[in-house]
Formats: sequence, structure tokens, C-alpha cells
Amino acid sequence: MQVPFPFTTRPEIKGNFGVVSTTHWIASSAAMGVLERGGNAFDAAVTAGFVLHMAEPHLNGPGGDLPALIWSAKSRKIEVLCGQGPAPAKASIAHFRNLGLDLIPGSGLLAPCVPGSVDAWLLMLRDYGTIGLDEALAPAIHYALQGCPLVPRVIDTIASVADLFRGEWKTSAAIWLPKGDLPKPFALFRQEKMGATYARFAAIAKDAGGRERGIEAVRSAWREGFVAEAIDRFCKQTEAMDASGRRHKGLLSGEDMARWQAHVEAPVTYDYRGWTVAKCGPWSQGPAMLQQLALLAGFDLDAMDPAGPDFVHTVVEASKLAFADREAWYGDPDHVDVPMQALLSEAYNVERRKLIGTTASLDLRPGDPTGGGAKLTSIKAGAAGGAGIGEPTVGRLAGSDGAVGRRGAASGDTCHIDVIDRWGNMVAVTPSGGWLQSSPTIPELGFCLGTRAQIFWLEEGLPNSLKPGKRPRTTLSPSMALKEGKPALAFGTPGGDQQDQWSTQFFLKLAHHGMNLQEAIDSPAWHSEHFPSSFYPRPSKPGHLGLEGRFPAETVEALKGRGHKVEVGGNWSEGRLCAAGTDETPEGTMLRAGANPRGMQGYAVGR
Repeated sequence: MQVPFPFTTRPEIKGNFGVVSTTHWIASSAAMGVLERGGNAFDAAVTAGFVLHMAEPHLNGPGGDLPALIWSAKSRKIEVLCGQGPAPAKASIAHFRNLGLDLIPGSGLLAPCVPGSVDAWLLMLRDYGTIGLDEALAPAIHYALQGCPLVPRVIDTIASVADLFRGEWKTSAAIWLPKGDLPKPFALFRQEKMGATYARFAAIAKDAGGRERGIEAVRSAWREGFVAEAIDRFCKQTEAMDASGRRHKGLLSGEDMARWQAHVEAPVTYDYRGWTVAKCGPWSQGPAMLQQLALLAGFDLDAMDPAGPDFVHTVVEASKLAFADREAWYGDPDHVDVPMQALLSEAYNVERRKLIGTTASLDLRPGDPTGGGAKLTSIKAGAAGGAGIGEPTVGRLAGSDGAVGRRGAASGDTCHIDVIDRWGNMVAVTPSGGWLQSSPTIPELGFCLGTRAQIFWLEEGLPNSLKPGKRPRTTLSPSMALKEGKPALAFGTPGGDQQDQWSTQFFLKLAHHGMNLQEAIDSPAWHSEHFPSSFYPRPSKPGHLGLEGRFPAETVEALKGRGHKVEVGGNWSEGRLCAAGTDETPEGTMLRAGANPRGMQGYAVGR
């Protein structure tokens, strides 16, 4: 298939520009085009991010959110860019309880937080990039107005909510069901309303005069101008059907938009076998990866076959303990005290490590690093009834109650971008939310809002309890690592609660088994759904272990014998990892990248 693209690779250009790995080949092409024209890694990531709104609209959108990890060659440190917006001022536990809800619905207008992705992309471009916003938006505008080929999974997603769109979310039907019919796979599909919004951004930036002034003018238009006004009006005037089976108006307002901005903060890190692994703070699930490493540091993983039962059992049991702590202790550190230092301490993990035995645990076992007692939610999964929109890659398109087409019962997903440029700048970013199936399209803007607030609990006294102005404990979790103090690796994956399971496995295979990036990505993977899902209706499967079909039969049987509730999936069914890295050689620094064959969308490119 020939993909139309406004900036083609020019063979007459000589030189080394960098490496890119993303979850979609069109985004990788857009990013490499930026590098070839002299842009840096941050310019390339921003350009690719806006292109993903057109190429993977079922996985992310402008109304969503993102975290990013950044290594700047100038500052020589890892920083976190937080594009996770908080809950609206009107979003309180009392408000939802008064509506008769025990859980925040996974679709519709009750679950949007302040959309953070666009402001975060703009902040990245302003403070770390070099190109103007009009140039960064040009490929996305091209694909929006001239058409972008949609992969079959986009069509499948639209089909799963087509009845909902036709009967309830008619502004979405106007875009995604042209003339009432499903789009054709790989046919060029136009998002003209969103393209017009982005063209307006480009014009505002150009008229402001100057690169930084232009970006700030668009940030203002987003937070306080025509975008905020349209969102405010739509949420106040629209009653939308959601996963609860009822119609509700939105809580997000223009004041919420104006009150919040994307920002930069310090990462959480852990030193492991000569590597320093960096993650976002406990407003994400990212530290759960670091907790797994802290637990696994006491095992001889070098001696274990990465496709054997000892390795899988040990790592999955460590993940159960880390994710139990996620449930008991993680939340927005601006609102709750998270004992992160204690959770990663050697003394704490020595004791926790003793819980990893020879058989699978069927219990959710958080630790108690403070001595004050761990507290888990008392809300039962599915208390609100019905199925909603989750994030996991492994999720099925149909809801468990057959509510497809009536309430938005479909699985969402996520995207990922890694870029390293010739100057040594490095970025790992995981944009998500605002999926086409999350909430009704805002007609003036051409996009919808996200539903990240469904991750909050409607119960007082928990670290992740809903509170106005508080960030939900997102699943979005990019990763970055230094090796002996030098920038070495940017990686990540879509997949909701599975992100810090698949990323951990990938990293361990590099650190312990000498695999290269592509070998570690391609190797058989697994995941557990042992702990409560972050997404409506919050189910869990104690003891669950999902294995790819490529595991040896003896490994499968041995894990069953240890008490794991094994579910064998397809041969290539686990994860969508991307990675870019550096290797020091006698000839100099070698840049490398790998991409996932699963889904046949990811693409790694270097030049």
C-alpha cells in the first residue's frame, strides 16, 4: 500500500539524523521527516503525536492526556512532562453518589478530566523543540484534510459503537459513519473538522509573530479561547448516554480548562544492575515497574530461561505484590502522601520478597511501609452494572453484558512514541485518551473528550479517591533508562494495566539475558489481571495469567501446576512495545530502535 505523505524522504540528503519507534508507521514517517529537515527529537515527537490523532483515532485524540519522559542534551537530566489533567471542580464523590453511581462510567461526559495532551505537546515544543507550530502541525493537517488510511481495527472499533452513534451520539455519527456507513479499511478517511481546528491553530501561531509567542497564543486559545469555550458549551448543553445506561451532562467547564497547565517535574528512579530506570510519579502506575525491579533484585534471574516457568512465575508474582501496593498507596502526590521512598527501600523489599513462594498467590497483598495499615477499596467490581470503555490492548470489542452499540461498550487503547536524535536528545511519550469511542464528538472542534476520571474511586479515604482538582492515577507509563549514568533507552507500550508488566519483561530480558531491542520485543510475553482493573467496571481475576501461544507446552503445564489460572492466547497477542536506544561502541555511539510486529502497525526507522 502506498501511503500519501507531504514530506518524502530525500535520498540526496546525507548524514545521521536519529531513530524513531512508534505504534503506527505513518507517525514514524512523520517524525523521521522532521529529523531529516533538521528538527530535534522533541520536534519529531510533537509532529508524530498530532499525526497519531489522524492515524490512530481509536487510541488517542486531542481531548486525551499524556505523560512523557525527556532527556535533554542541554540539561543532561531526565524530566517528566505531565500532560495528565485533573478532575473538574464539580466532580465530587457526593455528586456521583447523588446520581446513584458507585463507579464513574467508562464512557460519556461524566468521566472527562481536563484534557492535557495538546497543552503538553505545546509545552514540549516551546521549551525543548526548535520548529514552529505551523510546521509541527503540517503533516496532521494534511492527513486530516486530504485523508489518512484507517487500519481495520479502527473500523472494528467504529462498528462496535455504530448503534450508539446512530441512536445517541449523533455528532460522532456525522464524522465516523459518513452517509451512515462504516469507512472502508485502508481507504483515505478525512477528519475535516479536526483539520480545520488545527489549521486555525497554525494560523494563530503564525499571526502571533515568533516561534514561542505563536505557541503561547495557541495554548491560550486552547485553555481560555475558542477550544475552552466550545468544550464548556458542549458539556453544559449536552446530555449523553454513558456506560451506566443513563444520560448525563458533563462536569468539565471553561474555568477548569483555564485553571490547569501542563508542567515539568522530577521522575522517580531506581538503580538496577548498572541501569537507572526512570518513571513518572505515583500519579501514574509507573513506580510499579520500579517496585518489581526492587523485588526481583534478590533473585538469580540470569540463571532462568526467559521462556521457562521459573522466570515467568517469579516475575508475575513480583508484579502481583507491586500492583497491590499500587492499589493501596498510589495517588496524586499533590493531594496525598505516597510513601515512595519506603516502597522502594531495601528493608521493605527484603520482607516483601519472602512472599514470593513456589505457588501462585490468589490474594491481593499490599504491604505496609508506614505502619499505619494499607487500605483497599470496598467497592465491588461491576457495581454500576454493564460494560464501558477500558484501555487494555487485550480487551475485547464487545462488552461483557452485550451492551455494544447502546452505551459505548468497547475497548480503547493507547499509543507510544520513542525518538533519539543526532544530538543525544531522547523522548518517550505515551499519548492516550479522547478515543473516538469515549464520548460524543464536539462538533465545532471535531474531537471528543477523554474518560480518565473513571480510574478514580468513589470512596473517601483512599489515595486514589475522587477529589476536584486531583489527577487520577493513570495507567499511562513511558519508561527511560540510563546505563552507567549515560542516556541509553526510551521505551513503552500501550495496554492499560499491562503497560508496566510488558515493559518490565522487556527490560529484564535486556538486563539479564543479553537480548537486543527487537529480540526482547519479539520474545513471548504474558500479563496478569490478578488485581482490580483501572477501568470501568473494575473487574479482577485472582490468579490469572495470560500467556502467548508461543510459550513451550512444558512451560504452560508447569505454570498450571504451580496454581496459576492460565489462559493461552494467540501467538502474537501480548503488548505493542516500542523502543529506541544507544550503544557505546569503539566507533562511537550507535543508535538502535525496535518496533512491535503485533498488530502490524508499529514501525521503527533510523537514518
